[in-house]
Amino acid sequence: MNAAKHIHLIGICGTAMASLAGMLNQRGFRVTGSDAAAYPPMSDFLRELTIPLSQPFDARNLEPRPDLVVVGNAISRGNVELEHVLDQRIPFCSLPQLLHDEFLRGKEVLVVAGTHGKTTTTSMLAWIFHSAGLDSSFLIGGIAENFGSSFHLGSGKHFVLEGDEYDTAFFDKGPKFLHYFPDAVILTSVEFDHADIYKDLDAVETAFKRLVNVIPRRGRIVAFDGEAGEATESPSLQRSLAKAFCPVERYGAGLHANWRVSDLGLDPGHTRWTVLRDGQSWADFEFALAGEYNVWNATAAAALAAGCGIPKDVIASALKTFKSVKRRLEVRAQVNGITVIDDFAHHPTAIAGTVKALRARYPGARLWAILEPRSNTLRRRVLQSDLARSLALADEIVVANVFRSEAVPENERMQLLELAAEIGRHGKQARLLADADAIVQTVAPEMRSGDVVAILSNGGFGGIYEKLPARLQQLARSK
Repeated sequence: MNAAKHIHLIGICGTAMASLAGMLNQRGFRVTGSDAAAYPPMSDFLRELTIPLSQPFDARNLEPRPDLVVVGNAISRGNVELEHVLDQRIPFCSLPQLLHDEFLRGKEVLVVAGTHGKTTTTSMLAWIFHSAGLDSSFLIGGIAENFGSSFHLGSGKHFVLEGDEYDTAFFDKGPKFLHYFPDAVILTSVEFDHADIYKDLDAVETAFKRLVNVIPRRGRIVAFDGEAGEATESPSLQRSLAKAFCPVERYGAGLHANWRVSDLGLDPGHTRWTVLRDGQSWADFEFALAGEYNVWNATAAAALAAGCGIPKDVIASALKTFKSVKRRLEVRAQVNGITVIDDFAHHPTAIAGTVKALRARYPGARLWAILEPRSNTLRRRVLQSDLARSLALADEIVVANVFRSEAVPENERMQLLELAAEIGRHGKQARLLADADAIVQTVAPEMRSGDVVAILSNGGFGGIYEKLPARLQQLARSK
């Protein structure tokens, strides 16, 4: 493509879209974008790249006429910019299509897929390759703290990529990851998610089966095997892998894992474990991250990196120096002994993992879970019982109104009173408060030194990340 072209991105503040904007900008294209609303970290990321961002959507954002428009998968018919593109016959495409055509051709593509852990595992894998001096390219659905970026265009032969099962665009309802044609895949899990586009678990499994089906025979799959005591990987994962044409290696704590985790130590401020390869002691690892699920993520990244020829001592050194990803157990503030943590919560399983990780990291602390039901799965009642069990792992539970509840059919919508009742049956009490302002004003005076507050949302949550620390500081000064 001619690098002098002007490319406009509709929905530029999505993590992948913002990353694509940065990659196109680095290639020399003139890049502009628009979105309904911008919030950190991607709004800050675009500002640092000096990429113009227009808010809100408006047909005038497409003046002068761009040469190509990339339509984000959150954009649907009725969007004023999309309607203008169609009316004026401006050339358009999806993010995955442009990513494949412009950046993936000629690369050895390593994709991290699965319901959980994609962003962190992709970040770990990219950091391992960087530490090995391979200068691989990467695209991550978040800001990797080791890089301070969500993308890099390197000179090496590998492209490390987060593969999302969400649909591609309004005109292409297939999963995004089917456009990437990977040479190797990490598959972390297969669970029901994205309830707005997948009818049931069978539909989710079909998407992953299609991904497995495009991996060449010379390729490789590294798939989760299960936790200690489990006989095998989950039935959903097993079914998704059933017709793989390439070798499949398992990782986890299951007895039959090729890459088996043992001697796991989850201590405050430090996590360590040993990996057995085919039953033999292979390597000892450690890092500063919390959570058993991060040990699985790191072991998967180590296994795939080892298969690409990276020595285990390089892998161990990289993991030891790995930081994290923005909005994954990120400490946003510490005020008067109260720790405020931001976590990108999108699914009950992820929320349970977050709470368990915080229990290990902050033993003895009173743990608050403050949830905004915002993801397309959490806004629906389909996993309501699972969500109640996950939230009940916390000590204090606060739930905000369902984000844009009117966009979800009433018969499918999360029922907050029912959720609170289910949490009650698990022995905990949940408070239902309308929004960030109501939450901050109500619960901030109740917080005390030693508390850990997990704010769970995959969006801006009404600015609660700034409002709660500010109110806590105000209360501390008034004492």
